[in-house]
Amino acid sequence: MANAELNDKPLLLVDGSSYLYRAFHALPPLTTSRGEPTGAMYGVLNMLRKLLDEYQPSHIGVVFDAPGKTFRDELFEAYKANRPSMPDDLRCQTQPLKDIVRAMGLPLIEQPGVEADDVIGTLAQVAREAGVRTVISTGDKDMAQLVDDSVTLLNTMSNTVLDIEGVQNKFGVGPECIIDYLALVGDTSDNIPGVPKVGPKTAAKWLNEYGSLDEVIRNADSIKGKIGENLRNNLEQLELSRKLATIKCDVELGFGIGDLQRKDPDRAQLAEAYQQWEFTGWLKQLKESESAAPGEDAPSTAAEVNYQCVLTWEEFEAWLLRLKETELFSFDLETDSLNYMEAAIVGISFAVETGEAAYVPVAHDYPEAPDQLDRDKVLQALKPLLEDPKRPKLGQNLKYDMSVLARYGIALQGVAHDTMLESYVLDSTATRHDMDSLALKYLGRRTTTFEEVAGKGVKQVTFDQVALEAATDYAAEDAEVTLALHRHLYPRLAEQDGPQRIYREIEVPLISVLSRMERAGVLVDSDMLAKQSAELAERIDEIEAAAHEEAGGAFNLSSPKQIQEILFEKQGLPVIQKTPKGAPSTAESVLAELAHEYRLPRLILDHRGLSKLRSTYTDKLPRLINPATGRVHTSYHQAVAATGRLSSSDPNLQNIPVRTPEGRRIRKAFIAEPGNKLIAADYSQVELRIMAHLSQDEGLRRAFAEGQDIHRATAAEVFGVALDKVSDEQRRAAKAINFGLIYGMSAFGLGKQLNIGRNEAQAYVDRYFHRYPGVADYMERTRKQAHEQGYVETVFGRRLYLPEINARNAQRRQYAERTAINAPMQGTAADIIKRAMLRLDGWLQKEHGDVRMVMQVHDELIFEVPEQAAEALSPRIQRFMTEAAELSVPLEVELGIGDDWESAH
Repeated sequence: MANAELNDKPLLLVDGSSYLYRAFHALPPLTTSRGEPTGAMYGVLNMLRKLLDEYQPSHIGVVFDAPGKTFRDELFEAYKANRPSMPDDLRCQTQPLKDIVRAMGLPLIEQPGVEADDVIGTLAQVAREAGVRTVISTGDKDMAQLVDDSVTLLNTMSNTVLDIEGVQNKFGVGPECIIDYLALVGDTSDNIPGVPKVGPKTAAKWLNEYGSLDEVIRNADSIKGKIGENLRNNLEQLELSRKLATIKCDVELGFGIGDLQRKDPDRAQLAEAYQQWEFTGWLKQLKESESAAPGEDAPSTAAEVNYQCVLTWEEFEAWLLRLKETELFSFDLETDSLNYMEAAIVGISFAVETGEAAYVPVAHDYPEAPDQLDRDKVLQALKPLLEDPKRPKLGQNLKYDMSVLARYGIALQGVAHDTMLESYVLDSTATRHDMDSLALKYLGRRTTTFEEVAGKGVKQVTFDQVALEAATDYAAEDAEVTLALHRHLYPRLAEQDGPQRIYREIEVPLISVLSRMERAGVLVDSDMLAKQSAELAERIDEIEAAAHEEAGGAFNLSSPKQIQEILFEKQGLPVIQKTPKGAPSTAESVLAELAHEYRLPRLILDHRGLSKLRSTYTDKLPRLINPATGRVHTSYHQAVAATGRLSSSDPNLQNIPVRTPEGRRIRKAFIAEPGNKLIAADYSQVELRIMAHLSQDEGLRRAFAEGQDIHRATAAEVFGVALDKVSDEQRRAAKAINFGLIYGMSAFGLGKQLNIGRNEAQAYVDRYFHRYPGVADYMERTRKQAHEQGYVETVFGRRLYLPEINARNAQRRQYAERTAINAPMQGTAADIIKRAMLRLDGWLQKEHGDVRMVMQVHDELIFEVPEQAAEALSPRIQRFMTEAAELSVPLEVELGIGDDWESAH
């Protein structure tokens, strides 16, 4: 076949199998609204579309591994034996992906008896002989052996190209030595043996010194040290490794590169597939291209946009007028820091229509940066608009923008929509809720990442150092894509009464409440923490010494490998669980079980716990104190926990342990300013009360209505004794049952927790359900409902989708069932405390401006209150919280006052 037949374009060969796995592991877990996984499909198709757009090939082959064994399995029985079987969530995507590839008009190749690499190698060889250039799109390093003057490799995921020089730079050897290099280094994923302890640097060094593997073998006796010994001990298997690593370039294919001509896509089949798998952005583009004039292709989404860099007051005023006249506008701040307490505004972007946006740079500062508008004047001009509650605004994670604007004296009002929250409320489990992930899932658009304009790692610059051209594309895209996402997401949300109410009545109003809490911060006693850190260090050293004595020698208590050797090889402790690679597990749950009978696992657990406490809190908290305020300012996250609960970071307030004296001492370091007190108000057993409401079980409702100790009441029912005769041990068992069952704990798990046999634990469970039949009915009803509709709901209508509720894998399915039972309780508890926060914040803003809500942790709210007002305000706080929801059982709030968080309990 002559080069002219390809119109001087290269033959494009795509390693479909390589990209299938890489897309599956690299992309967020995308699913359809029915919970069907689509991430791998989307990733591969997106790469293919990018390749087609960039190369416009006339001839292309998309090559997948065929099912069944290959000639390499016959050479070496253990070939690829280490590879786990294909995950169910990936397997179910492979056939739909291949159907779409064919519908795109792309030749798809699966050749039995060989791997995709061999098919690609053979086609590249045929093309080479025909004088045709070849571009191989792959992420597989083995393909580097195919590179020469006519063959280059393209890694679409990392956007890197490997030619002869690139191979030399990457591997330290040329393409002609890659097979020998792979034979020496081996490949754990393919189970190619190689030479033990020979890594890339050693292999490259030997091959550059001796020229080839054969010469390395001939000179094996002259290579000194342990590495030389390893080489000599493995000479026999090197030839096998070389054969396994060699790509076969003479496969009998039965077709040539002339048969790889790209065909016209089957638009009807593509439309049906895009509709089925909810690739809405691609479906829209397909329909637009069909409606374009004959012979005219519809422009891609990227080609349709018009982004303007605003550098004059005339341009700015024209945009300001548009913002004032539009019903809803999207905006986004660009800053020089992610810390909302320190970030300086670098620029502002706006969008009023999809496909068009503006960026107003105000503080880019790099050599030869053009003159920009004055930041203070721009913000002063925007202030009336941003503070007008009647002017609806839209953004992505607007809490951050609100907090940054507050530092410039602008109180953002009129927040109507936030796309992060639209996505989160619509389906909290469908994807991550950052803009890049949302654009990919819902619009089919790959957005520009921050790293692409600012660099990576130590070379990353702050946004004020980014050139205006790149900054404009990045920043304006943020505002424009946010508007496009809103127009896609909100109509879907508006169709669902419960989720829409959650969004409009809870999540969006909560943005300003959380922003105020974050900016208020909480005072921390750094001297107390420093003292505790020193004491913890001393205690950690004592535990380490005791562990070394118990083990009969020194070892690293942070090394799982050394712990394995000490516990299971040296001391012969029973192996309870193994890692995926077959080694004895040293996971916390394993050590906790062993700690019942052996001292060393308990010492290791204590060492881990105290070390984590010290590094995460006593050492770190003082470093988080803001120098300007003297307080710690956490970040609350609305769109992380699937159930609706808030999470926090820097510091993570939710993970401060409360069951140990050391953990409680950390809470003691959270203090009130002089002249103030902290009020801690905590919902009592809220999830059990929600269970009573959801299940309508008469026994549970009666116990709560009568104000009984629910664990004592449960013990009386389960053990058949009078309330006043319940022992502490029986109450402890009842508490484990109460909380265990709502979290889906099995009788086996309950038995382990109570240190009793499985049969005895099962008897407890049976008696519990006999006494509380409404709970058993609720669980069965919820499980059935989840299987039928794919989601469960809270009392207020928040939905939690369960993508794996009908999974073929029993373990995943059972986990989803347990989640289905618990999520309505956790989610309702989250809704209740958020409703309470909204009511309390409104009251405090209106009547008590000197009172601050400073923390939210699990089911607890903490307030900083003037000392003289603490007693008077406590009942009002309590009432706002108990009236946040009307359940069929009363809500109770335990409240305390103190100088610090711990003493307020």
